[in-house]
Amino acid sequence: MFDRLRAGLSKTRKNIVYGIDTVFGAYDDLNDEFFEDLEEQLIMADVGVHTAEEVLDDLRGMVKDERIRTTEDCRAALSRLVASRMTVPDDAYAYERGPSVVLVIGVNGVGKTTYCGKMASRLKADGKKVILAAADTFRAAATPAWM
Repeated sequence: MFDRLRAGLSKTRKNIVYGIDTVFGAYDDLNDEFFEDLEEQLIMADVGVHTAEEVLDDLRGMVKDERIRTTEDCRAALSRLVASRMTVPDDAYAYERGPSVVLVIGVNGVGKTTYCGKMASRLKADGKKVILAAADTFRAAATPAWM
């Protein structure tokens, strides 16, 4: 299961890295067009419009404040900025203490259905009550299943 998930995430990572590398390789100057293309790549990488805008606003500020002039220095600043946003809050696993909804999303073929079945089985074995609801645009038979 984890091999399929890892393979699916590897494809996603390669596409994201390729898109961002393309933007950084296409420009010599850090101009408005560069930032627009970078924002487009972040959105296409499923970062989300709001987050992409925040990251780019912060990156523009870093470029100005740190007087960054090259795309390589800008790439390093972007890397630092993204890493600083990747923190896990203290209450990240609070859902385990009470009634919760867990939404599982991902690209086709990475094992979401298998993962959900295993997670439901483990939670049920731990004495929890589990309800699974499927929603899939490609499977007309996706209907709620009660455990």
